[in-house]
Amino acid sequence: MPKLVKPSVKYKKGFLEDFLPREVMTESYDTTNISKGKLANNFPEFIKRLNLQSEGEYLKPGYVNQTIFWLADGSRYLGEADVRHQLNGHLKKIGGHIGYYIRPNERQKGYGKLILKLALKKAKSLGIENVVITCDITNLGSKKIIESNGGKFEAKVNMGKGLPKKLRFKIKLGSS
Repeated sequence: MPKLVKPSVKYKKGFLEDFLPREVMTESYDTTNISKGKLANNFPEFIKRLNLQSEGEYLKPGYVNQTIFWLADGSRYLGEADVRHQLNGHLKKIGGHIGYYIRPNERQKGYGKLILKLALKKAKSLGIENVVITCDITNLGSKKIIESNGGKFEAKVNMGKGLPKKLRFKIKLGSS
């Protein structure tokens, strides 16, 4: 059964198989500042930097503390969920508390719905009662995943000329 785990070198092979070919984040993994070309040889340091972001380390200016989880089934890397501990102005508008990703060859298997369900439990354990979450207006799969996890539509957010609008949802978790 897939579960959320802390990033670990145990998942190196699957993570790199997914990440290295991706066109996004071509120069470095966004928040660790380790270049894509050096990632495989610096994987333990990469993992350390990911895991310390929950304590406010290795964050770019303007970023908030976040706990990163990987969705894994045994030793297979399936995807990632980032749970942001609080929101700044930018995240209130377009990012939200949770970002999630399922590797392309594992999509359409129910993992998106599962990863968000599990990430919501992690958010609740951090004391977050009202989760803000967004997706591109064109991402109907993500919209469906958010709604199936209790997401209530709040607003369409304009991202600027030539960019797709975002849909913003709230998910009420209640107090812990």
